[in-house]
Amino acid sequence: MRIRATVAAVSGALALSALAVPAAQADGSVSRADIAKVLKAGQAASGTSKSAFSASAVAADAPYALDVSFSNVKVNKGKTIVAGTTGTLTVPVTYTMTHAANVDIAAEDFFSDIELYYGATYVDSEYGLYSDDFPVCKSTSTTVANCTQSIVIHPAWGDLENAAAGKWKAAAYAVALNGQDPSSDTFDVTKVGVAEKEGLPGVSILRAARLSVNATPEPVKKGKTITVTGKLTRANWDGANYTGYGNQAVKLQFRKSGTNTYTTVKTIRTAANGDLKTTVKATVDGFFRYVSATTVTTSDAYAAPDYIDVK
Repeated sequence: MRIRATVAAVSGALALSALAVPAAQADGSVSRADIAKVLKAGQAASGTSKSAFSASAVAADAPYALDVSFSNVKVNKGKTIVAGTTGTLTVPVTYTMTHAANVDIAAEDFFSDIELYYGATYVDSEYGLYSDDFPVCKSTSTTVANCTQSIVIHPAWGDLENAAAGKWKAAAYAVALNGQDPSSDTFDVTKVGVAEKEGLPGVSILRAARLSVNATPEPVKKGKTITVTGKLTRANWDGANYTGYGNQAVKLQFRKSGTNTYTTVKTIRTAANGDLKTTVKATVDGFFRYVSATTVTTSDAYAAPDYIDVK
């Protein structure tokens, strides 16, 4: 997995693939950089920022439109990804590839891939995630194959940035080199086939949140005031630490000793630095906790319960 920064200089729907990335080779000679050369050739020939591989973009010195389509894209089994600042996240990706009977997806120089991007369009996206390896595709008929791969995310390595927290989309491509060598002086791009599709179902990648709670004094006399403090923080992918999450609605909940159900006592908002503080009257023994909701960028969080002994 890698993440890209600004790629405005590389136009086209598959600009992410134009990055200099480690070779993920099928036959030991063709790398992702070679495939990127093919994609960029089509983009340049089209003279537009749209995909050069659509049926309406047939140009000289461009790849031909490969009869391949993509469906049933599932990233992380459709579940939200919550990333902290450490560890490794392995994200499974599956999809169906439908192709013409004359497209040899088992050829050593046939490549397909799914990449994730953050932003309205693939063309303008500044962030992308992709696998170090191409997927494994198994044919279920002469024209259909099911493909699987994994995208590995290392938050501590800078794979994620705060600006890209939220909903990601997926883009797919297939390239049939048909014996052509992109690194050769005799490379003929017109003999190469390409298919691509962006705006496919992706996944939300959220910053992990943490909550703390502390109810004092303890023990406390019945009817006296209890002060409940805490703090809401979230993963700072830009700094590999957790920082305060300000101006967020957080519920204070209470569970009476001997029961299993929490009841919301009140809702308060965090201070600019994520701090929480409120007061309640002591009634019975039980447990206090703070609970925050999921936002478009950050996961929900539940504080570990704090017991209060009421005399």
